[in-house]
Amino acid sequence: MKTEEELGEWRRTHYSSQITPELDGKEVTIFGWVSSVRTQGGITFLIVNDKEGMFQVTTVKGKASDELVEKVGTISEHTSIGVRGIVKKIAKAPNGAEVVPSEIKVLNAAREKPSFSIFGGALPSIDKRLDIRAVDLRRDRAQALFRIQRVLLQSLREFFRENGYLEVRTPKLISTATEGGASLFSVLYYNRPSFLTQSPQLYKEELVMPFEKVYEIGPAFRAEESRTQKHLSEITSIDIEEAFVDYTDVMDTLESLIRRGAADVADRCAREFERLKRTPVELPKRFDRLTYEEVIEQIGRNREGISWGDDITGPDGEEIGRTHPGFYFITDWPTTSKPFYIKPKSAKPKVSESFDLMHGSLELASGGTRVTSKSALMKRLKEQKLKPQAFEYHLAVFDYGMPPHAGFGLGLERLMMTLTGEENIREVTLFPRDKLRLVP
Repeated sequence: MKTEEELGEWRRTHYSSQITPELDGKEVTIFGWVSSVRTQGGITFLIVNDKEGMFQVTTVKGKASDELVEKVGTISEHTSIGVRGIVKKIAKAPNGAEVVPSEIKVLNAAREKPSFSIFGGALPSIDKRLDIRAVDLRRDRAQALFRIQRVLLQSLREFFRENGYLEVRTPKLISTATEGGASLFSVLYYNRPSFLTQSPQLYKEELVMPFEKVYEIGPAFRAEESRTQKHLSEITSIDIEEAFVDYTDVMDTLESLIRRGAADVADRCAREFERLKRTPVELPKRFDRLTYEEVIEQIGRNREGISWGDDITGPDGEEIGRTHPGFYFITDWPTTSKPFYIKPKSAKPKVSESFDLMHGSLELASGGTRVTSKSALMKRLKEQKLKPQAFEYHLAVFDYGMPPHAGFGLGLERLMMTLTGEENIREVTLFPRDKLRLVP
């Protein structure tokens, strides 16, 4: 018997979610991949999945043709099939109805069986599953996570559109380091050195001159030496930049953005959270705003040796996360700890107009007011041992009336971790990239 058939003129009439009792007696054509095969007393049940969920195909020996019964007997899990048949109302089937086939096309027969079950039971480490990620993504939980991500991205774009932001695309191949060269990937660009962008920072700043309010959702690359559950080398960054505001204004915007995304995900993804066996995250009435100095003082009450200028990582970050397990801001960081484009406070230059958005000990976003004076920007570059000549293309626009502006960058994958309760960032990334993984 021929094991693989052409699609031919067959086209889908319905998805699995539409196979309901209301279609009883109607003919449908439906496609998917087989997730389960079960035979009982001359009756074969196929559970078939598509992008909307699952449907049941039931073949009864003696009622179906011998050829069809024989073909169904050759079908294995993971095979891609097309089914043409009549919908029959039955309470025990998914969505209360099944398809009784008149024809089945085996479009691509599965020749291998995964080393783990995608239908339940214990799973190997994610590193094992990532080797065949496209198969791993057939799991119910994985499907739920990326449906939530779809809703989240739709929600964020709706927020930006409603608030007058223009979506932009900035170059991902750049000639100079945005935030220093320690975490850059170098690329040969027509025999010239170049880098993969760490963020759209400098370009989005320039774009506030013509457009005032811009946002971008796109890739960013960092040569992270850390290989933890929170780090990746390629992320999706959600960036905004806005003219005629400062860091307090964009903190308000960021909080409103998180609230909108969390509310829409909770409202539109009840079925997905049920599959994850989790409840949507609860947000406080207001995100706390702690200054860097307050955080250092809190840490200092429990251990000696912490001082102004130290980073808040490791056990210190975990401690602050325990006392502030939800969303909160850490503001007013030391100027020396922030990139050259972050503005120092006029009355206290050692402190910058900056913030990090945290959830427990996890940093989700970073932002601040930007330096708008060309001479001040050149000074900041030199302080960080960067050469102003390498940034001439950027410095040049500051001669044409750069307005005061502020912005932030928010990591999509870390936001997804927070909203879904996932502990490993790779679970919310389709094809993760880190120090040890470049395929698939």
